[in-house]
Amino acid sequence: MKHGVKLIVMGILSLFGSKASAAVEADFWKWFQKNEDMIFNFERDTENTFDKLSAALSKVDPELTFEFSPIRENGKREFVISAGGIKNSFPSVELLFNSAPELKKWIIIKFRPRRSPLNDLNFGGVSIKSEDVYYNLYKDEDKLGIVLFFDNYNEKEHTTYGNLGYLFLDEALGEYDVETKLGFVEFHNKTSEYFDGAKPIKNLSKQVDEYYGN
Repeated sequence: MKHGVKLIVMGILSLFGSKASAAVEADFWKWFQKNEDMIFNFERDTENTFDKLSAALSKVDPELTFEFSPIRENGKREFVISAGGIKNSFPSVELLFNSAPELKKWIIIKFRPRRSPLNDLNFGGVSIKSEDVYYNLYKDEDKLGIVLFFDNYNEKEHTTYGNLGYLFLDEALGEYDVETKLGFVEFHNKTSEYFDGAKPIKNLSKQVDEYYGN
């Protein structure tokens, strides 16, 4: 009897936990719709708008982040929901995406998508053109390991180049594939002994897709 009672209680807790999660996501989209004009026209007060949006997203999952596209010819913006490369937060992205209402001004995208052509990037005061980024792939158990090569990479600025490296990988492969198909990720200068045979990063998506049979 006690075992049966325990199962029933656990079932009730699970049910309430699921409803609580759904409520958090519904609350976010209610907030989003209420503040839609502010968010859509974020350039009017970018810092304040982004702070408020980040706070609202953190109530769903503290790791969630976002990106916007420019306004497209159809009058819509893309709103990208990202886990910030944190695989444990992928379910939060999926749940928030799946609970999104119909929004006339928005195209909702889950995870940072592949970009073509790749964008040039700036982070931490370092600017890098996509055409200057090269890579080599290696077998890493059931995944692919990758080394990215930059002209001016140095250990002192490892964190900056690391952030840029992951942003370039997201550009080339999309956030989901970076976290599920790549194993080790390293960053080297082009003077590295491993640079021989390196390819431009624009070739990466095709090579990864061929490896996985996509």
